[in-house]
Amino acid sequence: MSQVLRLWEKLDGMPMGSRAFSLLFGLKAPYFATVRPHFTVLAPHRAELTIRKRWGVQNHIGTMHVIAICNGLEAAMGALAEATVPVDKRWIPKGMEVAYPAKADSDVTCIAETDPEQWTGDDPEVPVRVRAERADGTVVVEGVIHLWVTPRPERAGPATVAASSTS
Repeated sequence: MSQVLRLWEKLDGMPMGSRAFSLLFGLKAPYFATVRPHFTVLAPHRAELTIRKRWGVQNHIGTMHVIAICNGLEAAMGALAEATVPVDKRWIPKGMEVAYPAKADSDVTCIAETDPEQWTGDDPEVPVRVRAERADGTVVVEGVIHLWVTPRPERAGPATVAASSTS
């Protein structure tokens, strides 16, 4: 189990635990803290967080700026990836495709989802479905964040280093 998922499971049942987790997640990846995400769900293949509509994430027309929403979607995707990636693999974002079907005139919930079989094949590309919904359930941003998932390199331990230096 990943450190992120272990921390979520430890804190989630505690008073203010999800808020503490959200703060700690923002410290690990400081750019995500700019939208002040509040995680509400974290499990393999699914993550959800909310972003409050406040002055710091609004645009010139008084709605939530789509880049702030995309930042929330990427935070949800990152938490999902950490909770889901097999221990022998690593991941990195490769790209994002999004559409903006409606204005975000309220708080939004950012959701990231995958299917279990996406993580078990040989294809290194894993598409993560993402969407952001207004308080009334209307989808305001939807799309895909593409991940590149590859085997972790083997770490050189003392025995490996000693053997290679004597060759």
